[in-house]
Amino acid sequence: MTSAKRSLFDVRSSGVLLHPTSLPGPHGSGDLGDTAHHFVDWLVSAGQSLWQMLPLNPVGPGNSPYQSVSTYAGNPLLVDLPSLVERGWLSSVPDADFERKRTDYARTAPWRMALLRKAWQGFGERAGDGERELLRDFCRRQSHWLGDYALFMALDQRYGTPWSRWPAQFAWRDDAALARLEEDAAEEIGFWCFVQWQFMQQWQRLRSHAHARGVRIVGDAPIFVAHHSAEVWANSAQYLLDAQGEPTVVAGVPPDYFSATGQRWGNPLYDWTAMHSDGYAWWKRRLAHLFECFDAIRLDHFRGFEGYWEVPAHEEHAVNGQWRPGPGRAFFDSLHAASGPLPLIAEDLGVITPPVTELRLACGFPGMRVLQFAFADTPANPYLPHNYAQRTVAYTGTHDNDTTLGWWQRLGAHEREAVRRYLGPDADREIHWAMMRALSQSVANTVVYPLQDVLGLDGTHRMNVPGRAQDCWEWRFEWNDIGDAPAAQLAAMTHAHGRSPQPF
Repeated sequence: MTSAKRSLFDVRSSGVLLHPTSLPGPHGSGDLGDTAHHFVDWLVSAGQSLWQMLPLNPVGPGNSPYQSVSTYAGNPLLVDLPSLVERGWLSSVPDADFERKRTDYARTAPWRMALLRKAWQGFGERAGDGERELLRDFCRRQSHWLGDYALFMALDQRYGTPWSRWPAQFAWRDDAALARLEEDAAEEIGFWCFVQWQFMQQWQRLRSHAHARGVRIVGDAPIFVAHHSAEVWANSAQYLLDAQGEPTVVAGVPPDYFSATGQRWGNPLYDWTAMHSDGYAWWKRRLAHLFECFDAIRLDHFRGFEGYWEVPAHEEHAVNGQWRPGPGRAFFDSLHAASGPLPLIAEDLGVITPPVTELRLACGFPGMRVLQFAFADTPANPYLPHNYAQRTVAYTGTHDNDTTLGWWQRLGAHEREAVRRYLGPDADREIHWAMMRALSQSVANTVVYPLQDVLGLDGTHRMNVPGRAQDCWEWRFEWNDIGDAPAAQLAAMTHAHGRSPQPF
């Protein structure tokens, strides 16, 4: 672990939360191409030194990046297509009349995937020896996950979901059957490896550009993985599954701020006893991969490492679950012993008990504070800025919240008055700037604003509604939505409060 990663949360800084799929562009969704590099430059013009993202993995059901087929693979839809034209593997990127304000996954995904397959064909026909060796070298270096992922995707194309209903020799990974598949489906397997190679090359170019401009990138690690994923298929003994490979219990959260019936996420739960027996090797490999890609990681649902909500798989809702003990301090001690200090943000939102806070503090991880949660209680509310500790990452809202303007428009009269008392009587004239200013002035070393709040957008621009299966994760913006004023105002505020970019 480098000193840059160790010191990230020990200096005053600020940044913006934006997933790359939300970036502008003509190809149906944002990607890792020129617009991503331009956004880095915009962050610099706005005085920001952090870019926080959601998981970069392939999206799953409902287009959620938190229900992916892989915890290692990059989302193929983020691969920049013009770069493949420049390499000579695509002749051109055809014009397509996609929506610019949202990602229409039903149209975008098959269109992009078809062009990626053409690029793979072009690579096979026109790549030089050096390029072929680079691909082979990538496959060798990433062999700890890439082979299983490519096999999984080849089988997914044949048999669909879930993997537990595939022919038994494939579901339960018969060595001879998989060896035959590697020969029979070599072209398909090669395609998935090629896409990941291009994703990683483009990602590392973007990250290098960000570092050169003084911007560090914060990633996101969901605590759980999808049942229909390469990781569960390849490591089934480390999950609580029955003899047919189906989960016996699933992940979720009890009733909370977001849902009166809780949230039944449906992910299989880890067999923590099995994971402990091999020294949490799966987690060590996973985090090592993430730290090759990001400067820091938001560790989703941190409280699940102290205690998690277990829901019987047959239950429709999460209400009838129970708390079960997580792996606790021994887990993080094992990770620390393997990797050194961990640049993790503990997502400690929701039902947080004293033992959860004690675990976070013992590990030295900064917690999260969301200002939208601050005004329905007393002055002791931990989300109010005057109660922050320095090693805190503070947000106006997260990807799961409404935009600040949308939140304000839905707020009741009593809570609005509480906001005015705290932020000042004129707060509602530009509520998003009043909220951002309160965070920027606070002692929290790290503050992050969703781009929607920087732009003062209403709730129609929200990224996600927890528990909703449709119409989420689709939001995009266009460059003409931004203009010059928000960057200048954000830069001035950042400078005034001592959060100007500084070397890490």
